[in-house]
Amino acid sequence: MINGNKIFRDASNFVKAEDPKYKPLPSSIMRTKFRAQLIFFMCILAISLPCFVFSQTPPPRTLPAKRTMLPVKIDGLLKDSAWKDAAMMTDLIEFRPKIGDKENYEARTEAWLMYDDNGIYFGGYCHEKTKDSIARELKGRDGYGANDYVGIIFDTYYDKLNGFEYFVTPLNEQWDAKMSPPSLNGNSEDFSWNAVWKSGAVIHDDGWSFEMFIPYSAIRFGKKDVQTWGFNITRRRRKTEEQFTWNPINPNVNGFLTQEALWTDISHIKPPLRLQFSPYFSTYVNHYPFNTPGKNDWTSSVNGGMDVKYGISQAMTLDMTLIPDFGQVQSDNQVLNLSPFEVKFNENRSFFTEGTELFGKGNLFYSRRVGGTPIHFGDIQDTSSSFPHINGNEHVVKNPTETKLINATKISGRLQSGLGIGFFNAITSAQYALIEDDQKNSRKIQTSPLTNYSIIVLDQSLKHNSSISFVNTDVLRSGSDYDANVSAVLFDLNDKSNTWNVGGKLYNSNLIGYLPGGKTQTGYSHVVYFGKTSGNFNFNFEEDLTNDKYSSNDLGYFTNNNFFDHYFWAGYHWLKQTTWYNNLGINFNNYYSLLYKEFNDQKLPTKFQVYRTNINANAQLRNLWFVGMFVGYVSKGNDFYEPHEQGWSFRSPQRIQFNPWFGTSSSKKYYVNFNYFFGQRSLFNSPNHEFDLSHQYRFSSKFSIGHDLVFNPARNDAGFYSKYYQEDANGNVVLVNGKPVLQDIIFSRRDRQTISNILTLKYSFNNRSGITFRARHYWSQVKQKQLYDLQKDGTLQPTIHADVAMEHQNYNIFNIDATYTLEFAPGSFINIVWKNQANTFDDDIRYKYFRNFNNTIASDQNNNLSVKVIYFLDYLNFKKKKMPR
Repeated sequence: MINGNKIFRDASNFVKAEDPKYKPLPSSIMRTKFRAQLIFFMCILAISLPCFVFSQTPPPRTLPAKRTMLPVKIDGLLKDSAWKDAAMMTDLIEFRPKIGDKENYEARTEAWLMYDDNGIYFGGYCHEKTKDSIARELKGRDGYGANDYVGIIFDTYYDKLNGFEYFVTPLNEQWDAKMSPPSLNGNSEDFSWNAVWKSGAVIHDDGWSFEMFIPYSAIRFGKKDVQTWGFNITRRRRKTEEQFTWNPINPNVNGFLTQEALWTDISHIKPPLRLQFSPYFSTYVNHYPFNTPGKNDWTSSVNGGMDVKYGISQAMTLDMTLIPDFGQVQSDNQVLNLSPFEVKFNENRSFFTEGTELFGKGNLFYSRRVGGTPIHFGDIQDTSSSFPHINGNEHVVKNPTETKLINATKISGRLQSGLGIGFFNAITSAQYALIEDDQKNSRKIQTSPLTNYSIIVLDQSLKHNSSISFVNTDVLRSGSDYDANVSAVLFDLNDKSNTWNVGGKLYNSNLIGYLPGGKTQTGYSHVVYFGKTSGNFNFNFEEDLTNDKYSSNDLGYFTNNNFFDHYFWAGYHWLKQTTWYNNLGINFNNYYSLLYKEFNDQKLPTKFQVYRTNINANAQLRNLWFVGMFVGYVSKGNDFYEPHEQGWSFRSPQRIQFNPWFGTSSSKKYYVNFNYFFGQRSLFNSPNHEFDLSHQYRFSSKFSIGHDLVFNPARNDAGFYSKYYQEDANGNVVLVNGKPVLQDIIFSRRDRQTISNILTLKYSFNNRSGITFRARHYWSQVKQKQLYDLQKDGTLQPTIHADVAMEHQNYNIFNIDATYTLEFAPGSFINIVWKNQANTFDDDIRYKYFRNFNNTIASDQNNNLSVKVIYFLDYLNFKKKKMPR
C-alpha cells in the first residue's frame, strides 16, 4: 500500500439550530471578512514563495529488462537457476518516516525482476536481524493488516498517472490495486480491483523470501514491440513503520508515479487471449416468524449465474455479470435519519467496486442507484400524488425496497496513446407493489419501470501528470417516466515542474420529460480550482456553482442544487524527523456559501447560506502514534433545506467546534484510535458531543478481535418536526388542485442520543481460508421537548397548534454477518454466510441502552443461511499451455 497515511474526517457539524434573537449578518460583511482572510494568506504566499527552493528531481533509476527461457517454480524459495540472470535491485531508499536514508545493511532488501513469454517474475529476500522482527498477521485477500509487505508497481503506459500494484506478505497473502489520479475522497488506489496471479513466501531465521508470477492476463499494456515501463518496488516494515522504494520518493513532490524508475527494453511481449469465466451456484434458506396463518415462515431459493471477463484487445476488457446474486454482501449500516437528505450507503457488491476507477470521474456515478429503491416507492401511499396510489379502503401488502438487476456490463481499458475508455451498462426489471382492499381484492401498482443505466468515459492522459476527460451518464425508463442525461468535461493540468495545478469540471444535465407537457429541464454546474501541489507549503482556491435546474441524482448521489460556493485551503507540513515527531502538518480552511438565485416564493430575501472556517493540525510522533486537533467556527446562517419546503429557511446558529484525536501504532498487538468532537450551538445553548473509539487486540497471527464504539449525545438540538396543513370547519385537510395547503412548518427542540457498537472477530486457518464475524447494534433515541412554528424570517416561536402531539422516536437495529471463506483454487471460492437482522421502532423512550439492546434481541429476527460456490475458469488452461507451478 503506497498512500497508507491515515485520513481523518472533517469534523464540521451540520446540525441545524438557531437563536431567535439573531439578526442576520449582511452578506456584504461576510464577503468582506472572507476576502480579508484571502488577502492575508495571499500576502503570506507572496512573502513565502521566494523562500521555497525546489531541488531538481533526480533522474530515474533504470533497470534493463531480462528475459528468461528457464522454468520457474513459484514457491518463495528463489532456488531456480533463472533467478541468477535476473536484473537485481538493492539499496532501497526510505521515504517515511525519514526521507532519503538508505536501508540498514542488516535489514536490507535484495530483489530481482525478469520476464518471459507468459508473464513477469518478481522475487526477493527481505533481511532481518531475527525472525521475531517480521510483522505478520493472516488477514485474508486484500487485507494488509499489521503485516510487513513487499510490492511492485507498474506504469505500463508510462503516463505517470495510472498503474497496477501487486503486494505479498510474509505469510503469502496477496493484495492488488489499480493506481489512478486521486478521487474526491483523496484515494488514488483502488484495492477493490482483483487479478489472478501467483505468489509464494517463506519465513527464515534471518528474514523472509518471496516470489511472484504476474501473467500478462493480469495486467494491461500497449502494442509496441519494444517498450519502456515506469515501475517501482516498495517494502514496508510495520514494527518500525519504515517504508522504502527503489527509486527515491520525495513526499513533497506531487504524485507517486511521477517519481518512478524505468524498466527498459521489454521486447516482443504479447498478452494471451483473455477469456475467463466465473460461474456461480448459490442456495439460500431464510426464516422469519411472520406468525400469520397460512404464511410460511421458511423460504428457500436456488440461484445460478456467471461473471465473464473477456479481453477485447490488448488494452480493453469486457466484464459482464449475468443473473447476478448479491445476497451475501455485508449488511448496510442503517441509521435513524433526521436530515433532509438521503443516507449514502457504501457499495458492497463486488461487480460495482472492482476496476471502476474510470467511472468515478466527475463523481457522477453512485452505483447504489442501480438496483436501488424504486423511483415511485413512496408515491403509492401519497394520496395527493399524481402517480398511481392506494385508495381509502386499500392497504399495501408488499412494496419491494429494491429493483431486480437483470445484467450489467463494463468495458474499460487504456490505449497506448494514453486514452482511457470506459463503458458501463445495466438493466433493471420493472418492479411492482401489491395492493389489497378490505374485500381481499388485490392489484399491482408499478413502482419502477424497466430501466437502462449507462455511462461513457473518455480520459486522455497528458504530459506533466495532467489529464482531460469527458463523462456522460444516461438513465432511460420505459413508459411515461422521465429520462435523465448528464454530461461533464473535466480537466486537471500541472506545470512542467509538477508544482502548480489548475483544473475544472463543467456539467450539463437534462431531465427529459420532467416538466409539464413533456418538456426538458436543463441545468448547469461547474467547479474551477487553482493551487500549489508540491513543496512544504501548498494551497488551493476553488469555486463551485450549480444553478437551480441542475441534477445528477438519477445515477449519482446529489443532495441539492442552487448554490455558489467558494473554498480556500492552505497547509504547511514538516516531513523532516525531529526528536518528537516524524512528520507534522497544519492546514487552514475557509468556506463561504451563497444561493445561486433566490427561490420562488422565498420568505427571507437573502442569498447567504453559511460561512465556516477551521484550522487543523496532525502529526505522527516518534513512537508511531498519530495525534491531531481541529478547531472550527461556523457563522450564523440560513438553512434552506431543513424546513423540507422550498422557499422557507431556518436561521442556523453560530457554532464553535473542537475536535482532538489520537491513534496508537497499529503494528502493536493492541492498538486504539480515539476521537472526541464537541460543538456548541448558540440556539437553546445546545451542546453536541461525539466520542469515537476503535480498538483491536491481536491474539496471534490468526486471531483478532476488534470493537468500534460511537457515542453521540446532543442536547437541545433544533430541527424539522412536521408540516401543519390547513383544515376546514369539519377538520378535513383543505386541498387545492388535489394537494394540501401548507399552513405552518413545525420544528422541535429535542435531545438525541445515539450509540453504535460493532464487534468484529476474525480467525484465519491459513492464507486460503478463514472466518469473519461482524455484529452491529445501533440505537438512536429522540426525545421531543418543545414544538415551535417556523417564522418567515427563519426564527422559531412556540407553536400555536395545541392539537399537534409530541411523538418521540426510539430506533434499534441489530445485524450479524458471519462468513466462512475458502479459496480452493486461484480465483475460486466457497462462501458460507449467516446473516441475522432484528429491528424495532417505537416512541418508548423510557429505557436506556442495555434495555433497548435486550428488547431488540428478543424481537422477531430474520435469519438467512447461504452457500455460494464460485469457480474460476481460464480459457488458457484448456489449451494445456505449460504454466509455472
